[in-house]
Amino acid sequence: MNFDGYSEWFDADYVKDKAVEWIRNKMDWFGPNSKCVIGISGGKDSTVVAALCAEAVGPERVWGVTMPDGEQADIDDSMKVIKHLGINHVPLNIKGITNACKLEGIAGMNRELSEDAKINMPARIRMTMLYLVAQTLGNAFVINTCNLSEDWIGYSTWHGDSAGDFSPLGKLTTDEVMAIGDALGLPYELVHKTPSDGLCGKTDEEKLGFTYAELNKYIRTGIAEKKTKDIIDAMHRKNAFKLQPLDTFNFEVDYE
Repeated sequence: MNFDGYSEWFDADYVKDKAVEWIRNKMDWFGPNSKCVIGISGGKDSTVVAALCAEAVGPERVWGVTMPDGEQADIDDSMKVIKHLGINHVPLNIKGITNACKLEGIAGMNRELSEDAKINMPARIRMTMLYLVAQTLGNAFVINTCNLSEDWIGYSTWHGDSAGDFSPLGKLTTDEVMAIGDALGLPYELVHKTPSDGLCGKTDEEKLGFTYAELNKYIRTGIAEKKTKDIIDAMHRKNAFKLQPLDTFNFEVDYE
């Protein structure tokens, strides 16, 4: 098995076609006029998901929502995706909402928001906005844009970007997502854009201490240098709950 770049065994054209068919079947089940709602960040995941949905049901049934928190440095990339695919566009700036939350804090607790709360709040607000758009449109569904690599190490916000009605990329690594993006004929600079959260000035890989290529190889083969393996395993254990359905108390009534 070769992991220099894309895996030799991964047939991007085949997987792309199967993903399109899967999305089409999901949307057909929801109804002939059902619509896809996607948060468009300008990164590879939302770009690929939007393109898959546009191919599956037509661009007229896909709504791309841009949600900058004030200024967004790469907002031009988001608009490039929307224009390239010819999908509908809904612009929503969430700065007023995030500012209000930060200023109010938690009045009943008499304390300010924690740093973790501040970091995760915009992702959860964005998901609220996506469902607001979907319910306003009617018979519309929010499409999750997370990939397996980021989910594996917890690079998603629980009930934020990890939410959605179904997930086309949830079982695909970042390398595989990029391969599908290339198969879709998407602009190279969008598909191969260096991933960054846009908050601290560092790329994801600089913060992680390992590359996505190393992570993807480990996910698919179990092979990694011990130091890298230990870091990935620790992150995966800590965040594994995000990959599971909501745990539910299993109470059964015994009528006998």
